[in-house]
Amino acid sequence: MPLKQLPSDFPIHTFSSAKDFEAFLDREHTTAPGCYIKLAKKASGVPSITAPEAVEVCLCFGWIDGGGGGSIDETWWLTRYTPRRAKSMWSKKNTETVARLVQEGRMRPAGMAAVEAAKADGRWDRAYDGPASITVPDDLAAALKATPTASVLFTSLNKSERYAVLHRVQTASSKARATRIEALVQMLAAGKVPGRAQLEAVPGKDAGVRKTSRESKKTAAQVKSKSTNKTAARPTSSVRDVPSKDLTARPAGAEPRRPGLRPRR
Repeated sequence: MPLKQLPSDFPIHTFSSAKDFEAFLDREHTTAPGCYIKLAKKASGVPSITAPEAVEVCLCFGWIDGGGGGSIDETWWLTRYTPRRAKSMWSKKNTETVARLVQEGRMRPAGMAAVEAAKADGRWDRAYDGPASITVPDDLAAALKATPTASVLFTSLNKSERYAVLHRVQTASSKARATRIEALVQMLAAGKVPGRAQLEAVPGKDAGVRKTSRESKKTAAQVKSKSTNKTAARPTSSVRDVPSKDLTARPAGAEPRRPGLRPRR
């Protein structure tokens, strides 16, 4: 779905080749806060830098790609590129790309500074796998085995949910790793998954059936809607014109009540 409105936080550029983007960062990698690049779609036939080429150029100068973009139209994609944050994590794919760029002599001082900082504080060694190659580490497997309810939910996760859990474990520091695993296992045991709406037990005969909170809200809204519809559809009873009683009227010939007497109840 095309973007409804182009972002305005950074300028938008178009580069016909990787060399053009490299020249841009050579001039502005220390001063520009970031930029968006329009990447031509393959079917468009428009000369353009590709996404993998843009990432390589970024790594050379200590920058990185990010979100904030999307499809503009039938011709262009939009992607954001910014200087790498001080504590940002590295993917194993990018560490391997850097090794090749070093051999090719393409790395610049700013890019090497980002690499050395990551090696110094341990982020380089904690580089994370992609969804296709990530595996369950032994310490997480042991924690799941010790908590069967968490293990059952973990095995039922789809690929993206499973990766969300494993990524959190893999990117934790050595000091925080055990604590993070414990927190994730407790979350799973409680029926919660990173990136998914909280699961709620559904009362009834089958206690094993569960619904997400989003589904529960939807169901409640449907019940309320049906109730409203029934009320609206119910025919109203006809109202008869019944003359009201005049409480002050008295039978003919009756003596008037003496003043000061209490009214009868």
